Amino acid sequence: MSSVVAVPELIASAATELTSIGSAVNAANAIAAPATADILAAGADEVSAAIAALFARHALGYQTLGAQAQAFHVQFVDALTAGAASYAGAEAAAATALGPLNDLLNLINLPTLLLLGRPLIGNGTSGAAGTGADGGAGGLLFGNGGSGGSGGGAHPAGGRGGAAGLFGNGGAGGAGAAGAVGGTGGNGGWLFGNGGAGGAGGDAPAGIGGLGGAGGQAILLGAGGIGGAGGLGAGGGGNGGAGGWGGLLAGNGGAGGAGGMATTAGNGGVGGAGGGAWLIGDGGAGGLGAAATAPAATGGLGGTGGGGGTGGLLFGNGGIGGAGGAGAAGGTAGTGGFGGDAGLFGAGGAGGVGGTGGGHFGETGGAGGNGGAGGVIFGNGGAGGAGGDALAQAVGAGGAGGPGGNGGAARLFGDGGTGGMGGDGGRADGAGDSGGAGARGGRGGAGGYLFGSGAAGGRGGAGGVAANGSGGAGGAGGDGGSTTLIGDGGNGGSGGPGGTGTPAGAVGVGGSGGVGGLLFGSNGTAG
Repeated sequence: MSSVVAVPELIASAATELTSIGSAVNAANAIAAPATADILAAGADEVSAAIAALFARHALGYQTLGAQAQAFHVQFVDALTAGAASYAGAEAAAATALGPLNDLLNLINLPTLLLLGRPLIGNGTSGAAGTGADGGAGGLLFGNGGSGGSGGGAHPAGGRGGAAGLFGNGGAGGAGAAGAVGGTGGNGGWLFGNGGAGGAGGDAPAGIGGLGGAGGQAILLGAGGIGGAGGLGAGGGGNGGAGGWGGLLAGNGGAGGAGGMATTAGNGGVGGAGGGAWLIGDGGAGGLGAAATAPAATGGLGGTGGGGGTGGLLFGNGGIGGAGGAGAAGGTAGTGGFGGDAGLFGAGGAGGVGGTGGGHFGETGGAGGNGGAGGVIFGNGGAGGAGGDALAQAVGAGGAGGPGGNGGAARLFGDGGTGGMGGDGGRADGAGDSGGAGARGGRGGAGGYLFGSGAAGGRGGAGGVAANGSGGAGGAGGDGGSTTLIGDGGNGGSGGPGGTGTPAGAVGVGGSGGVGGLLFGSNGTAG
């Protein structure tokens, strides 16, 4: 079913403008008609007479078309004006018809408003902007919570989102003023409803950005709210807010908020942790760690990625870890967040990717996050996050790549998670400077105790290229994961290639293969 939204005032305004345009075109045609219709021949010869007659016929044809266009224009404007009047009449009739219904709703809500200060049915009121006021609660039976007001003046923190009643979603938290924390999202309905999103932390032109507000919680059925993003700050970014937890019976955790970027100096904000699930549902993803890579920023650390939330106790996958933020010039890159663990049944979350190195004094890339463990009864482990690469250096040796994260282990039944790839070493362009070393790959996760194969180790990172020096050595491959009773061991990761240079860098050593099961299974091959 399609819907049409019409604003009568805008339609009437368009009709008025079209009328003005039509009048201007008609006036121009009237001025041009005498000069173009009665064209005198340039001479008494036949050619001049024929040319004059040709132009006269074209002019008459144009005037005929202009008259037809004018008639169509009048019809179109009349239809548009009539349509605007029709929409306005329908709107007025609808408002009149809804009057008794609104009166009935007010009558229904009156007892609970008088006794509890809260309606039975209806959405809560939103806090005014710039006041930091909390959002109003939704109706006891049905209704969403109101949004919190943004911070300002004597109340710089963002207002909390209003809670829902039996059915409904929580209100979003308000954004913080400069450098202030965002408001917490409101809780979802007691029976069904999602938690509200956390408010964003306030940007700080001369300080540290505000913290993002936490996402609201779901109560019985529903998803947790997303955490608010951290504010940008000249002296460092604010941390992202944590995601809200899912409902007690079913519902996914909310994702963590991203950290705020450092705009002049200081560290990037840490990503918020993903919310967990209680009985059935997936854990929320961890928030992204913020970069400290603004052009003027120096020495700042990239923010660590937030950890993924835990999967539901009965069934649910762990949340993926957030990526680490890039370091500023002279600063260390952020590490990737760890993947969340699963409950009884489900896969572990993948680890987050490490951030890119700062690229000023040969800083290393950030380490990848480890993968989460698989379900206690059944489920695969999460993959490890890849390590971050180091940036190229105009002067000085290239930085080393970040190590890959280890794969998560399975528990009873399931395969381990693959190890993350090592980050590549940084390029060196200066005379006599060496390329950076590639990082080792992550170890493969172990297979399930009763049944399951170990995972392959991650490939080692490539050594950095050197334009006028020795190339960087390739990183070692990660070892393959082993298993216990039944299953194959994982293969070792291959060593990373050495960087080109004079001389070229050495190739990395491959990882060892994992041990196969005691009852049945083959050992993994070396990388």
